[in-house]
Amino acid sequence: MREKVAIVTLGCEKNRIDSEIMADLLERRGYVLVDDVREATVAVVNTCGFIDLAKEESIQTILEAAELKRDRLKSLIVTGCLVQRYQEVLLEEMPEIDGLVGTGDFDRIVEAVEAALAGKRPVLVGHPAISYEALSRRVTPGPSAYVKIAEGCNHRCTFCAIPLMRGRLRSRSIPSIVREVEALVARGVKEVSLIAQDLSSYGLDTERRFMLPALLRALDRIEGLEWVRLHYVYPGALTEALLRAMAESRTVVPYLDMPLQHSVDRLLRAMKRPHGGADVRRLIERVRAVLPDVAIRSSFIVGFPGETEDDFEALLRFLSDVELDRVGVFTYSPEDGTPAAAYPDPVPDAVKEARALRLIEHQRPITQKKNAARIGRIVPVLIERLDAEAGVAYGRTPYDAPEVDGEISVSGYAGPTGVIVPVRVTHAFDYDLAGVYVPEATGDRSPADRAVGG
Repeated sequence: MREKVAIVTLGCEKNRIDSEIMADLLERRGYVLVDDVREATVAVVNTCGFIDLAKEESIQTILEAAELKRDRLKSLIVTGCLVQRYQEVLLEEMPEIDGLVGTGDFDRIVEAVEAALAGKRPVLVGHPAISYEALSRRVTPGPSAYVKIAEGCNHRCTFCAIPLMRGRLRSRSIPSIVREVEALVARGVKEVSLIAQDLSSYGLDTERRFMLPALLRALDRIEGLEWVRLHYVYPGALTEALLRAMAESRTVVPYLDMPLQHSVDRLLRAMKRPHGGADVRRLIERVRAVLPDVAIRSSFIVGFPGETEDDFEALLRFLSDVELDRVGVFTYSPEDGTPAAAYPDPVPDAVKEARALRLIEHQRPITQKKNAARIGRIVPVLIERLDAEAGVAYGRTPYDAPEVDGEISVSGYAGPTGVIVPVRVTHAFDYDLAGVYVPEATGDRSPADRAVGG
């Protein structure tokens, strides 16, 4: 009987891609992939170690999987960022684990599973320098997919442990990315979200120059690809060439995910971010000048060591001034091995949590105002699911990324999913929209005209 493998993925979409690659490798080897870990004889837990909450979730998931070894589960393999950083602790403290695979060795997952099933305890944790050039994925079905164009990061932000877990920047070649996107489009994917630890550094390690504009032009030539979305664009590298490439692109949607972290210069210097608050204001103005209809998403850290109440109030004023479309917030978490973990003046946890809630509530009416500005417009919507009983379809506009942003409910549409249709926006809420399908409209299947009609 063939072994059944379940892969449990925690953390970000980059981890999801690694899991999809592992799934493809295992399936090619003859293993049967199952969704429910309770049906599996082998469990692979792909962990996240980004912040304390992610570590706790990873540990809890490992323990829950280990409980299944009382039944049919034979082997428990743990992979990912937690393994890369804490392999010795995991080996010593969690005897339930049958094998460890680091972020630089997940392409050896078959080797790890076979060794564990043979009674060994494999530990495959080397330097994170894996190449994605020749690896294929078992892609989760749907009209949208993530594509990792680079791995690792050369920045040394003082709060971030990602370089310790993922290594230095390693860009994929444009031909390999194009091949992957072509394969996704052939499976019905309409939207690809480009991801990396820092998207805008793409190509600096291999070509000694920013190659993202060239990649976008190459993706524009793929027939059937409708939308390209950019995530994690480092503000210091958002060049005029990249803005022009976005504006001229057939496929790039008017959306920019740009992590800013804070607005106070003193804290940005302590974080080793190479920009100041005034720089960011000018950059946002420039982005909106080149891409007038752009939706800008950003994330911020509250409770960084030394953040005063005045600093936090300055951040709230900054958000009021620049009116970002989408905002995420993290409470600062001291990470082992990072410079900021040793900084003085820690902010109490209760204060951090309170500030995070205040920031969310402060941003809520700003996002609602941005959504309300789209009422009456006809926008392209990627239909993702149908509720036949309610007679409503659900999808996303170009201004909303998968999973992290809102969606739009669409009345009057009963066609297939995975298509882009014109929808008139009729209602706006804090995070979501509602609208009606307008089949008589020509719609805007590409993002070139950013919106249609009025």
